[in-house]
Amino acid sequence: MAATDHLAFLGCGSMNEAILAGLLAAGLPKEAATATVRRHGRAEELAGHYGITVLAADDTSDANRRAVGDASLVIIGVRPVDVSALATEIAPALPHSAVVVSVAAAVTIGQLEHLLPPGQPVVRVLPNSPSRLGSGVIAVCGGTGASREQVDHVKGLLAALGLVVEVPEEHIDVVSAVSGSGPAYAFYLALAMADAGTRLGLDRGLAADIARQTLVGAGRLLAEPGADPAALLGPFVGPDTTTGGAIDVFDERGLCAIIADAVRAAHERSEALARRLG
Repeated sequence: MAATDHLAFLGCGSMNEAILAGLLAAGLPKEAATATVRRHGRAEELAGHYGITVLAADDTSDANRRAVGDASLVIIGVRPVDVSALATEIAPALPHSAVVVSVAAAVTIGQLEHLLPPGQPVVRVLPNSPSRLGSGVIAVCGGTGASREQVDHVKGLLAALGLVVEVPEEHIDVVSAVSGSGPAYAFYLALAMADAGTRLGLDRGLAADIARQTLVGAGRLLAEPGADPAALLGPFVGPDTTTGGAIDVFDERGLCAIIADAVRAAHERSEALARRLG
């Protein structure tokens, strides 16, 4: 990240805090970050934990405008329904060169560009929750006012959070349905595995520990260079393996089709939200 970067985090919910935590862990100087939140108590909590400047809207009505005044990157992390009001509020205070990075799901680049000054660089970003651990997937697409250099700078900055993929905006909701919602799919699987172990006689706490660590270990195998899920699965499949019995049930019940339908449903819900916000 450039020495001249100053980042303004507008809103510090789970996703913006994940980005903030990941960038600070990767070396972003504390003095280079300013955050805004609604409540004074939340501001004190974040300032105490991260050592950064945090402005609260219930302390000063111009918190967001003050935060963006000298920012090179402005990261909008409020709820999608609040983006319009926030963008309108900060528009007069934005430096013309500041890159506005939106992590708000379902808010399109065109919607945001319409609310900001003409030519304001906008980059849309969709990270997922493991980004705070440096193990995320971050989808990126640039707006009409963002130069190649600016998009690449945002990508380089976010590389500290995990795998960065640049996609056309029409594909970003598909990436979100796979990676943005994907951690929840893994959590759901962990709960199901623990429940199955409990029904077969394991202590509930032990079953939960085993399921959790099994998924963590499998993730580490998948993270190895060149890892191929099909190749990793191969030794477990077959009539003479115990796991083969489980895979047979997955195939008989159509688990792949269920997952495909679930990802499609997440994608369609994202598109529906975008239409409502539009």
